Amino acid sequence: MKKTIIGLICALVTPLAFAQTNTTTTEETTTTKPPTTTETTTSTTYTAGTVTTYEPGKTVVVKSEQGPVSFALGTAARIVDTAGKVVTAPLRAGQKVRVYYTGPAESRTVERVIVED
Repeated sequence: MKKTIIGLICALVTPLAFAQTNTTTTEETTTTKPPTTTETTTSTTYTAGTVTTYEPGKTVVVKSEQGPVSFALGTAARIVDTAGKVVTAPLRAGQKVRVYYTGPAESRTVERVIVED
C-alpha cells in the first residue's frame, strides 16, 4: 500500500514539476499620419467692354481697352443685368458688358456676365 500511495503522489506532483510558465507581452502601437491637404486658390477677374460676337452656350468676344478678348461660356455662366436679374434675351453686338471669368488667358471661363445698358 505504501508503494501505491507513493506512486500516486509522484504521479500527481510530476506534471507540476515539469510545467512551464509562458509569458506573452503584446505591445500595441498606433501611428497616425497627418492628413494631406491641398489648398487651391482661384481668382475671379473681369473685363469690361462691348460685345462683338456672341454664340449662346459657346463663346463671347468682348472688345475692351486691350483689344478683342474671347471667353468660353460654361454651363454655369449666368447673364444678368446690373440689378442682378437674369437676362433671357441673347447678347447682341454693341452691348456694354462686364465679363467675370476664371482661368488663364488661354482658357478663360465665364462665371457671369453683367449687361450694363
